[in-house]
Amino acid sequence: MISRKEAFELLTKYVRDDKLIKHSLAVEAILKAMAKMLHEDEELWGLTGLLHDLDYEYTKEEPAKHATVSSQILDGIIPEEAIKAIKAHNYQYTDHIPTTALDRALIAADAVSGLIIATALIMPSMKLSEVKPETLMNKFKDSSFAKKISRKRIELCEDTGFELDMFFDVSLKALQNISDDLGL
Repeated sequence: MISRKEAFELLTKYVRDDKLIKHSLAVEAILKAMAKMLHEDEELWGLTGLLHDLDYEYTKEEPAKHATVSSQILDGIIPEEAIKAIKAHNYQYTDHIPTTALDRALIAADAVSGLIIATALIMPSMKLSEVKPETLMNKFKDSSFAKKISRKRIELCEDTGFELDMFFDVSLKALQNISDDLGL
């Protein structure tokens, strides 16, 4: 398995958009926090989050190829479990149904990172430090807020052993810990 440093270099080789790099860092942080609480492999889960959108800039016009191209790039570089989770996070197109905790955690972390960042951006300071878990729950329940973020995908956290409120708390803290990297 590649190191975190090598994974980040690979990410920046394929991803040029700063927002997408920050999104990848956010998903990595959330998955590492989840793995720690679930007594899973933090390094593996973190790398999965960091690399999950490796091919996005190349496949955004062809969603059916998203995650498939990444899996080809990552074959032999990261464990098969991570590759399967990356494919499963685009299950609507890849036909890789999410079955493992890592599969479901990646889908939930991918979605909740967007909700947290969108919430931070409406705070007066535009900082993660100002966001509270209760605020996230309110924004989650408000279907007019961040409409493109799938609440169903976030709810997959429950299939990994996290209640929704605990998932918001863990995810928010994970992003607050890397707020400087995220510019929030």
